[in-house]
This record gives sequence, C-alpha cells and structure tokens, in this order.
Amino acid sequence: MKNLFKVTGLLSITLIASAVNAKVSPQEAAKLGSELTYIGAEKAGNAAGTIPAYTGGLTSTNTPKSEDSGRPNNPFPNDKVLFTITNSNLDQYKANLSPGQIAMFEKYPSYRMPVYQTRRTAAYPASLHSVIKKNAENAELIQGGNGLANFDTTIPFAIPQNANEVIWNHITRYRGGSARRFLTTIPAQADGSFVPVKMNDQLVWPEFLDGGRDAKKDDNILFYYLQVITAPARLTGTALMVHETIDQVSEARKAWVYNAGQRRVRRAPNVSYDGPAAGTDGLRTSDNYDMYNGAPDRYDWKLVGKKELYIPYNSYQLMDTSAKYKDLIQAGHLNPDYLRYELHRVWEVEGTLKEGARHIYAKRTLFIDEDTWGASVIDHYDGRGDLWRVAEAHNVQFYDVDTPWMVAEALYDLNSGRYITTGLSNEEPKFMVWGEKNSRKAFSTSALRRIGK
Repeated sequence: MKNLFKVTGLLSITLIASAVNAKVSPQEAAKLGSELTYIGAEKAGNAAGTIPAYTGGLTSTNTPKSEDSGRPNNPFPNDKVLFTITNSNLDQYKANLSPGQIAMFEKYPSYRMPVYQTRRTAAYPASLHSVIKKNAENAELIQGGNGLANFDTTIPFAIPQNANEVIWNHITRYRGGSARRFLTTIPAQADGSFVPVKMNDQLVWPEFLDGGRDAKKDDNILFYYLQVITAPARLTGTALMVHETIDQVSEARKAWVYNAGQRRVRRAPNVSYDGPAAGTDGLRTSDNYDMYNGAPDRYDWKLVGKKELYIPYNSYQLMDTSAKYKDLIQAGHLNPDYLRYELHRVWEVEGTLKEGARHIYAKRTLFIDEDTWGASVIDHYDGRGDLWRVAEAHNVQFYDVDTPWMVAEALYDLNSGRYITTGLSNEEPKFMVWGEKNSRKAFSTSALRRIGK
C-alpha cells in the first residue's frame, strides 16, 4: 500500500503531453479529516436535518463483531420505515429522485420505496487515510482524463474538480483489497420467472498479492479479477479473467475466457464497453458490472454538482438467509419488503456519447454516494434520448473489515419489463471471504485453464 504507483513507459510520454493539473494544495488537502471526511465527503449534515453529520461510520473498532464477516449482522434491526414513496404520493418526493427512479414508479404500480432514517455508516480503513490525502496532493489525470498518474491504491481525487475525477473515484474505490464472493445472478423475465446463474468471483489489488505490487509486472494494473460460473449446467465451468488496466486507451483491458464447451482459453477483447456479458440473458453490458467500470473515454463527462437523493443504503435485509430467491424476485422489480432507502448526498455526473464513438447507451447519468464513492443509481438512455435502463446498487458497510460495498445491484429494463440482479447470496452457504492471500500466478492463463476444468 505504501508503494506509490506511477504509470510509466508510454504513459509517461503521454503525461508530458496531456497531463491535467488535478492536484490540490496542501491547504486544501488539510480539509480531509476536518471539515471533510478522510475520503472527501461533507462532514456536516444538511440544513433540514434529514441527513445527519458524519461521525465516523461503522468500523471494526466501534461495532460488535459478526459471527460471519462476509455476511454481517444487521446493526439496525429495530429501525422502522419513516414513510413509503408510491405512485400515489410520488409528486411530493420527485425533487429527491432520479428520472429513472421516477420512471419505475410510473411503469410499475407495485413499485414502492420504503424510506428509513439516514445512517452514514460508511468507513474506510484508517491505514488508507494518509494514502488518500497524498493522492489528493499528487494524483493527476492523463490521456485527457482517461488515465491516472502518481496514484496509490484508491481514491485519487478526494476533492474532485471535474467529472472525470469523480468517475475515477468510483472506479478505484476501496473494496477490501482482496475479496472473494459466492453470488447469484438472476435475469428475471417480465412475468418474474427466472433461472439463477451461480458463480464465484475474486477481486485483488496488486498491493494485496503476496509480495505486494511489482513495479514492472503490475505496471498500469489496477486490479486482477477472476469469475467462474458454477450453475446452470449449460454454463458450468465458463470462466473469465481480467487484468484491469488503469489507462485502457493506451493499453486495453486484458481479458481471457475459458469456454467449457470448447475447453480452451481465448482472448476476449469484447469484455469491455457494451460487449455482452455471459449469463446475463442480454440484460447487461460489460461496463454495467459494478454499476460502471472500464475506460471512460467514449463519453464526454459533465459534473452537474451535488444533490440529495433517495438511494438504497444499509441493505442488510437483502442478505437475509431465511429468504429464498423466489421471495426477492418479483415481476418488474425486486420485492420492496427487503429493500431500504435513505436520503444521502450524491455527486451527479452526466456522460454523453462522443461524436463518432459507439455504445448502446447514448447517455448515462451517474449518482455517486459522497460517503463511499460508489455509484448508487445510474440512468441509461438510448440513441433516441429516451430512458432505457435504471441501475441501483444496494450497499452495506462490511464493518468487520471497514469496507463499504454492495450486496446486490439491479438493472431494470423499462422497455421489456425484464431486469437482472447480481450479487444475491441468500441461498449460498457463504457470501464474502476477505483477505485471501494469492500469488500473481493465480491470475495467469494456465491457472484459468485449470479452474475451468
């Protein structure tokens, strides 16, 4: 974590030509931990008192430890619904909803939003606070905003000056350093029927590999990712491996798939942008995963500003192991009985497809939580400018390991009435496994071939 990552080689040449001065002064950076949280959110609550002041969040030092750190206990079991937003009272709350959320109410009479007390539970490990502050004073955008230099581990721009910086904070946000998930993806048909796709995946930052980051082998690498599908039978053994690059314009994402039917590993250049994702029934693009991922170069990004939005938060009920997937999946949308929404401040960033660039989404608007830097809601528009898909991330604080992350993400197709939910674990024996030690060889093509078999 202490090894400062610098993009070298070709990127260094690019840095000279196209660096964007994004660094803040030491005086500005000193706000982190004082009037701002250590990762850049406003500490103060809002004027109405509906968003409280930040007091440190839930951490491994102030919250009773769970029996299972991968599926933590609900710290607020006695919280009651303050009010419920429905189609009938929608007009009262439109100012704090995204256009996509409003469209969900208008399309589905059964759609509702149970709103709870706002609790700012997010917290990062204390060991990252100084890293994030150093990044604020040193990190820079390169390649016209499509890459980073002088960046270490996570959150390059805690005090962002433009839209690209906010996007990079989402892309690089902390997700435990090394994490394995056992999860289920459910493409739901318009009538609510589904066939679950079970998988496990693994996400590891180079800093958390055995031996840490290697300046040469990990040059321009943000993280390593591995995914293996275990059900249904027709997809069992299909595996994906990604070496995620920082600057994907100069060096494209490196991806390989193991196809169980062909029994061979092949490069997968289409695992990016709007390329199709395996096991999703055509409901999700490659860059829809984790709400938004990959190179931001195909869009012109505009920072609209901050606003207060009702977003999924502290969604511990979605991990309820007494619930079955059939209890959660309903026609049109997830069962609201298991959902929790709160009012939080978000960064609003609008991406418009560049002239001559190709993508099925002509525009996407991201609403990014200030306390975690995770995209919480994203509205997607088609080539005609009409709302098409609405994404929501259902987040919790994994307080045993000081990590905010989602327990599920849902992507709703307003045209077809279908949707896809990724990350559910209710019927799985375990969900998250933190801190596994891995060698770099675990993310090689030979390892992928062995895993697939």
